Amino acid sequence: MNKNTIFVGIDISKDVFDVYSPEEGHQQFTNNVYGFKSFVKTLTPSHWCIMEATACYHYQLSLYIFEKGHRVSVMNPLIIKRYIQMKLNQIKTDKSDAKMICQYGQEQSLLLWHPDPEYVEECKMLQTVTQLYFKQTTAIKNKLHSLGSKGHTKGLMIRSLKRQLKQLQKEINLLETQMELLIKTHEPELFTIITSIPGIGKKTAMLLIITTNSFKDFESCKQISSFLGLAPNERSSGSSVRGRSRISKTGNPIVRNHLFLCSFTASVHNPQCKALYERIVAKGKSKKLALIAVCNKLIKQAYGISKSRIPYDKNYVSKLN
Repeated sequence: MNKNTIFVGIDISKDVFDVYSPEEGHQQFTNNVYGFKSFVKTLTPSHWCIMEATACYHYQLSLYIFEKGHRVSVMNPLIIKRYIQMKLNQIKTDKSDAKMICQYGQEQSLLLWHPDPEYVEECKMLQTVTQLYFKQTTAIKNKLHSLGSKGHTKGLMIRSLKRQLKQLQKEINLLETQMELLIKTHEPELFTIITSIPGIGKKTAMLLIITTNSFKDFESCKQISSFLGLAPNERSSGSSVRGRSRISKTGNPIVRNHLFLCSFTASVHNPQCKALYERIVAKGKSKKLALIAVCNKLIKQAYGISKSRIPYDKNYVSKLN
């Protein structure tokens, strides 16, 4: 890394973002296009901006900095949190966080951020709204069940809830159809070969493509497993600490849940997954553990196929293992 690089720590919130650099010290700008313009005017080719992925508030600023040709890194908030804890910093303000983010950049290696393709961002937004509708659908179904258990099966209230349920399902179908159309338009070959894997259906294939940016954002299948929270975490120390290994459950729970559901089918119809499942169960391990291993096997198969661009074939996939 160039010794002349000047790191700029940014702590962003809904209305403003705080900036710290060794040159200028602390500054604050409004979180809108006027604030973006004012901030970028202070940057030179030597500057490297660093910020946390803060809900949806960081995206517009990071995109603006990127489009203006400046370097920017977007960090996982947990990494910054752990770094601040490691430094035993007791002060928690936007100003102090910006300074600590700047310090992190000075001490650690960084990866440059680049925006996902437009269709991926649109699919992510479609998925977010779809998930919201699913939650509302579940709430209405639970309410209908509750009313039914009390003997309320007819009437204006029941008809209203059923109409709402029907409308939500219609909206979900529309959004999922649009998401599938976008993926088939931009990644038709990848979508086809991923769905050729026994156990992976259309919805799971779409989620994997969207979440991994067509598997371009990861260098190995292990990275994807860790990102999705399916990698096992072992807890042991010396002779006294023997914690039970569990998956981390970080990352997108929607993708993780879909993969887990896929593992039931894959453990029956996918030869490699079936052999893995039976081998683990035969050792006396729990079926749930075996299904999680199948999830990771599916990720490995999807990643390998995405790189080779060859549809699933049990004999070819076996060579990858």
